[in-house]
Amino acid sequence: MKHGLLIAALAVLAGPVAADTPVTRLMEQETRALRSISGDRLASYITRPEIGIEYSRDWLAGLDVEGGNVQSACLAEALYFEARGESVRGQFAVAEVILNRVDSAAFPDTVCDVIHQGTGRKFQCQFTYTCDGHEEHIANPAAFDQVNKVARLMVQGAPRRLTDGATHYHTRAVNPRWARVYPRTTTIGVHHFYRKPTQLSRN
Repeated sequence: MKHGLLIAALAVLAGPVAADTPVTRLMEQETRALRSISGDRLASYITRPEIGIEYSRDWLAGLDVEGGNVQSACLAEALYFEARGESVRGQFAVAEVILNRVDSAAFPDTVCDVIHQGTGRKFQCQFTYTCDGHEEHIANPAAFDQVNKVARLMVQGAPRRLTDGATHYHTRAVNPRWARVYPRTTTIGVHHFYRKPTQLSRN
């Protein structure tokens, strides 16, 4: 039902168009694409407002964030082991990096795959806690509850406005070689954030 109403509304907005023109063919292509998306998902694109974020523990503690899934669970785990001691702003920033990687063609295309890229090769992974040889335990339930909310909000589409598209970060305690050539976008808490340089094609 939602599908039909939306497509009908788009047709009305488009107005009358002459048959067999480039515009007509484009509208037909768009209509086919819309029909291939589930009704619930399509409705969520239109009706879901941007999530307003306040980067404070008190604000986050007062939220009841529903809708966890496998991807938000992977992100929550990464935030716990990578950034549980950071401020709320710092935790959102680390989450931004992971989701920016998901959106980049240079990295895997799911949250879980980004986090576990290279796992299995000791100290050759992207996120050290996944390949340092130590078994990880979530020993602080309160800290995990907080990062779990951050993860769910980010996977659900919270705005990414802290790191200016960063795809990398490191703590101030280290100085990796790539940091000499990647543009730094910001520093939040104990982490410096960087964006991978644009690769120019060579002819």
